[in-house]
Order: sequence, then C-alpha cells, then structure tokens
Amino acid sequence: MGLFGPKQNPKAIGERSQAYVTARLLEVGYNVLTPYGDNTRYDMVIEDADGKFYRVQCKTGRSNGNYIEFTPASLHYHTRAGKTAHGSRPYHGQIDYFAVYCPENRGVYLIPIDHAGVSQMNLRLVPTKNKQEKGVRWAKDYEL
Repeated sequence: MGLFGPKQNPKAIGERSQAYVTARLLEVGYNVLTPYGDNTRYDMVIEDADGKFYRVQCKTGRSNGNYIEFTPASLHYHTRAGKTAHGSRPYHGQIDYFAVYCPENRGVYLIPIDHAGVSQMNLRLVPTKNKQEKGVRWAKDYEL
C-alpha cells in the first residue's frame, strides 16, 4: 500500500471526482440525476430551480497552483495491426456543462460547454506573470 495509500486507477479517480461534484451540486440546490450504466456521454443530469435539465460531464482537474487544467474531450486508445493509436472525441452537442473537481484545492467548477475548447482548458487561479487578462478564464467565475 505504501505511505500514501494505494495507487488509484483512472476510473477510481473519476468516481471520486464525480462524488465530490454530486455533493457540491446538491449543497447549492440542484437536483442530480444519474443515468443507468456508463454508455452515455454525460455522467449526470442536473435540474435547476426553474425545472430546466442540463447534461453534465464530470472531469478531474489538476492544479499547479497557478491554474487548474482539464481535458474537455474523452481520450481513447485502440490497437490495429499491432500499432496503438490514440485520439480524442469532443463533447460538443452532447453535453451542456463540464463539472470539474480539483483535488488540490477541493474546488468544484461548472463550465458551460461553449466556454471550453476541444483539447485542453485552463482555469486561472492567480494572475499571469505578464498581467494578461484577455482570454483568461478565471476559476472563481465558474466555482460552485
């Protein structure tokens, strides 16, 4: 097991993130519905106070202290003729929000799909060294 506990596989990490996201969404007043099985492109559906429903994909973000980074696409690997290839599949048109849990600060962030890129997204925690503001996505603007 080691000093820091058992090594976590990606599925366990994702499940833990989804649990934190679910708890936070419930705390702030959303109803949370989960689909049966894991064949949907979304992890949950949330209902707001007006009775509107939104599809949500949970992600685990990682922070270096300056920003939180996550991948707004699903990654997949396949082997054909002995060669392994990888690719990504974006979520546009299949979800409404990303819900990102960051273990380093235990924050939960709700990001509209239209605010996310297709390969990588950063949520800024502190100002950039050159004080650039244009195009910066501030974590505080998405935090639940």
